[in-house]
Amino acid sequence: MTSTMTITDPDELAVATIRTLAMDAVQAANSGHPGTPMALAPVAYTLWQEFLRFDPAQPIWANRDRFVLSVGHASMLLYSLLHLTGVRSVDPKYETLGEPSVSVEDLKRFRQLDSKCPGHPEYRWTAGVECTTGPLGTGYATSVGMAMASKWQAATFNRPGFPLFDYDVYAVGGDGCMMEGVAQEAASLAGHLQLDNLCWIYDNNQITIEGSTSLAFSDDIATKFIGLGWNVIRVGDANDRRRLARAFATFKAEAHRPTLRETWDALYAAYRLHHPDLADHLDRMQLRTLPDGWDTDIPSFPADPKGIAGREANGMVLNAIGAKVPWLVGGSADLAPSTKTLMTFDGAGDFSASDRAGRNLHFGVREHAAGCIANGLALSKVRPYQAGFLIFSDFQRGAIRLSALMEVPVLHLYTHDSIGVGEDGPTHQPVEQIVSLRAIPGLVDIRPADANEVAEAWRVVMPMRHDPVALFLSRQPLPTLDRTRYAPASGLARGAYVLADPQEGRDPKVILIGSGSEVALVVGAYESLTAEGVAARVVSMPSWELFDRQDDDYRESVLPSAVQARVAVEQGSTLGWQRYAPQGAVIGMSTFGASAPLKDLVTKFGFTPEAVLATAKEQIARHSSG
Repeated sequence: MTSTMTITDPDELAVATIRTLAMDAVQAANSGHPGTPMALAPVAYTLWQEFLRFDPAQPIWANRDRFVLSVGHASMLLYSLLHLTGVRSVDPKYETLGEPSVSVEDLKRFRQLDSKCPGHPEYRWTAGVECTTGPLGTGYATSVGMAMASKWQAATFNRPGFPLFDYDVYAVGGDGCMMEGVAQEAASLAGHLQLDNLCWIYDNNQITIEGSTSLAFSDDIATKFIGLGWNVIRVGDANDRRRLARAFATFKAEAHRPTLRETWDALYAAYRLHHPDLADHLDRMQLRTLPDGWDTDIPSFPADPKGIAGREANGMVLNAIGAKVPWLVGGSADLAPSTKTLMTFDGAGDFSASDRAGRNLHFGVREHAAGCIANGLALSKVRPYQAGFLIFSDFQRGAIRLSALMEVPVLHLYTHDSIGVGEDGPTHQPVEQIVSLRAIPGLVDIRPADANEVAEAWRVVMPMRHDPVALFLSRQPLPTLDRTRYAPASGLARGAYVLADPQEGRDPKVILIGSGSEVALVVGAYESLTAEGVAARVVSMPSWELFDRQDDDYRESVLPSAVQARVAVEQGSTLGWQRYAPQGAVIGMSTFGASAPLKDLVTKFGFTPEAVLATAKEQIARHSSG
């Protein structure tokens, strides 16, 4: 590209450089979107140059302002900014390295294999990228979680004379973001919570892939957001940097940028002397480690044939841990009384516009936004959980997938995990949801068999620093197994374990595998087989992901290849269970369930000890004759 125009104004030169970098990179890749980066260059430059508190030498400084590019296809805008500001790279141990986050060579390799400039921004891949964006609207929604985290951290850690946290969050989106429901969910909650530290920049260029937005979109966004409680500032010309500056100044009255790594570090050093306990909590939160003794109050549950529902046990464990881990926060999409995920210990409180230190979050009936907001909280190093009925995880799939893609330790808690919801019928009976979530790479699935497995699940997941978790919990009571008779629940840590074996050291003739509520079912069949003198093994398999992470020797010890007579049982889709019972039988669901009391449902669909027992005998006969 050649030009005879000479630009002498340094600001105009910077804007032009951002534009030309975007054009050149897209041209070199023969792929990408140059238009939006070019159009937004003056906006981004004004923000970064005059208002954004951000230290390129320390891109993970805790009180930095956040910049989220919700229009992820405009990634070259962000990469140009990271390159021109000289942002340094950071390794997985949170150590700042001397090399640039985005080099000229990276820009030249835009959208190419192993480049730090992939097609859409990816968190943990390129330092300075605050979150992975691509699915439109999710960046906007995630920024709400970041803004909530800033308010919560300020209320929790700031003390007189020590304003450690006061960062603002900026997110850039477009017409596509505004069309997505998740953005509207998140905007509604942000307005309700009066998050005055959140600024959404809306590029209403009225163009989408199919053409003009007039084909399908005529919303009055300004009026809508005023109605949601937002302050709306209009800038008619994105090239008018003075008007842009006035707009940002209106949002952020104080545009002073302190000397980063000096002023804040000195402040924090003094804070550590005056408030050592809070500083210790803050250090651990930032490094995603846990307080000493965080698990000392986790309850253990005595054997009980009547048992306790998974959701009830989970609520008890959650409160025991929440009281010990001050930065564990979370809530439900309007279902806390049923999911039992409310923290009730003294001082827990509710996060609101009037109480920023509350630990209980109320997302309202906004499932997708809840998942994205939880991601934003995790990206800000708060440890979040979000809860709901398993069936409604369908609304959240994009957010859950991003949890795994970004490797952030969000706890997704799901109750009502089977056809055990009974009379609510097939619209509320999850059949394909568990296997669907198990298909997400890196998402740790756990479906506990009883209350003690629930407790062990929390012991396993809380120390995880980069693994999101989907915890599946029953609505109905599950018998609490007698762990003096059966193996300890600590086996859950390895995903699957031998719960019961044949007496007198005999080799098993059949292996019965179950998860969650079906473990008690296969235990019943095991007892019947044992009484008949048949050598059987029971395997509790709460987590496919954790089991698949074990070495071959351990997996062979649990599921010996010599025993092909196997029965796997789960009140959900049978898809995938063939991996663990390749020559065996799988008892599961092939329909959407029905509306009826639970006792009628389990009989209709074959989840009875008699059905499991008969299937086990068929397997033994089949493989013995073979």
